[in-house]
Amino acid sequence: MTLTEQALNVEQMHELAQQLRVDSIRSSTAAGSGHPTSSMSAADLLAVLVSKYLQYDFSEPSNPANDHLIFSKGHASPLLYAIYRAVGAVSDAEMLTFRKFGSRLQGHPTPIIPWVDVATGSLGQGLPIGVGVALAGKFLDKLQYRVWVLLGDSEMAEGSVWEAFDHASHYALNNLVAILDMNRLGQRGETDLGWNSAAYAARARAFGWTAIEVDGHDLAAIDRAFAMASSQPSGPVVIVAKTIKGRGVSFLENKEGWHGKALSAEQAQEAIAELGADRPFVSVKVNRRAAPPPAAFVPSQPDSLPKYQVGTSIATRQAYGDSLAALGASIPGLVVVDAEVSNSTMAETFKKAYPDRFFEMYIAEQQMIAAAIGLAVRHYVPFASTFAAFLSRAYDFIRMGAISQTNIRICGSHAGVSIGEDGPSQMALEDLAMLRAIHGSTVLYPSDANQTAHLVAAMARQKGISYLRSTREKTAVLYDPGESFSIGGSRTVRESANDRVTVIGAGITLHEALAAADQLAATGIAIRVVDAYSVKPIDREGLWAAARATGGRLVVVEDHWPEGGLGAAVAEAFTTAAGWNNAVPLKLLHLAVKAMPGSGTPRQLLDAAGISSNHIVDAVRRLLP
Repeated sequence: MTLTEQALNVEQMHELAQQLRVDSIRSSTAAGSGHPTSSMSAADLLAVLVSKYLQYDFSEPSNPANDHLIFSKGHASPLLYAIYRAVGAVSDAEMLTFRKFGSRLQGHPTPIIPWVDVATGSLGQGLPIGVGVALAGKFLDKLQYRVWVLLGDSEMAEGSVWEAFDHASHYALNNLVAILDMNRLGQRGETDLGWNSAAYAARARAFGWTAIEVDGHDLAAIDRAFAMASSQPSGPVVIVAKTIKGRGVSFLENKEGWHGKALSAEQAQEAIAELGADRPFVSVKVNRRAAPPPAAFVPSQPDSLPKYQVGTSIATRQAYGDSLAALGASIPGLVVVDAEVSNSTMAETFKKAYPDRFFEMYIAEQQMIAAAIGLAVRHYVPFASTFAAFLSRAYDFIRMGAISQTNIRICGSHAGVSIGEDGPSQMALEDLAMLRAIHGSTVLYPSDANQTAHLVAAMARQKGISYLRSTREKTAVLYDPGESFSIGGSRTVRESANDRVTVIGAGITLHEALAAADQLAATGIAIRVVDAYSVKPIDREGLWAAARATGGRLVVVEDHWPEGGLGAAVAEAFTTAAGWNNAVPLKLLHLAVKAMPGSGTPRQLLDAAGISSNHIVDAVRRLLP
């Protein structure tokens, strides 16, 4: 039996929903793990959505006109994979490889599957990312696709969900529909609100959403709710559906203790018999939109990066903003999101030049990163910026972004003790460690304005998650605008044949290292100064060459806690890769922020932290024979 919109009736949708429940049980039982009961509660909702309202060409997942279906409750993946079987995207045999080693049908959905936009499973992420996709659809693509997000009621306790409710309303995203599977039971018992659909609806309405309360197992009522949600609303819509966990199987329905548990073979046989074991296979012909005509080709002109005169003083954060504005001309898909600090990160420079490609996320760092990921789903080139210290709030979104194989660029400004009087709450001292730990990430820490411009341009074309740490204070321009800087490189700023120690810095500490070099030169001691602007990947060969030239004597200095930052990256370059000549003994001193800082001038704080030029001079002297 094949379901089409023309031949659709309630009985056929019921048959599809029962099949989805059966397949959710079959796949999780074959795996010996999974979340069948969480899938069964939402089966009626998805049966109606997929058979009548979803517009998607499974043979062409890259079709720009396709709707987007995001399972924010990613643990309900058996339901998603059962849908894929029903629409003919996967075979029954593949569905039964669920959670097996090497299968693309993993425990939670990831974009290894071509019909999955983003990885989910860390709850509270699907709706914020859906906001980003909907922003692209409404303001950039200007296409008719709709973004459907399936939410679990447990994740409604996550603050990120309400950041998404707020921003979706602010931008009047009438192409976004949230489907709340309110099945009452979480992992260990009843959720915060249980079956209080009125409370969920009232909260959504308070945020400016249209809320539709519905019995999540009444197929005709679900059909009406989706019809209302699809009828050109003025803003976002949430369907609050009262459902029963384990629906359709008497020994599972509304029973605690079944979350995340697969049925045994005997239990599965009993459950499937109750659901109706001998029904014909129901296939679904999903409605699809024709692909839009190709967008008018906009030739990409060569980058015209800002240029700064050597010897002047420019903050790298200013160069970041200037560079974004310059790249906006050569990269039409470049977009910027910021967390209400664009006049400090200097992303406002781009905003003034391209207001239609700038999205304000206010003080909502989780939503900021999620919006960037959603924009990247639609193949835009997003840059997200805020104070580096506040990226810790959004770290789980960054972590999940790596699993999503997303391409986003992040700038963290106001890093380290060098920001001065604001004090430790504003000082990012762990950001390099955080971002280095992200799989496949790129971490950059420029030391001057011209270098920043080249690295921002490189980030725009870099795959994966890239991070640039910018400096609040103005620093001297060291490099000529014509010099080039590549990801994975370094730059030797000071060297001679008589160098006795290599000092490695980045950002603000490179300038302290140069001041130390001048002080030491006045006493007849020559040192080599290396700008390790690419913290990940780090320039191992360049560091090795400098170490060999200076007898293995190294000083690393950074405005960061000792753990996980530049010092750790340098140490790993000598200990985790073949190629270093161990015949040259390594003598490494690491200067970093080791005590909790307070308020003061940048100069006072650098000195108190032991990372100023005077402390570098002392460290060099300690290494000399």
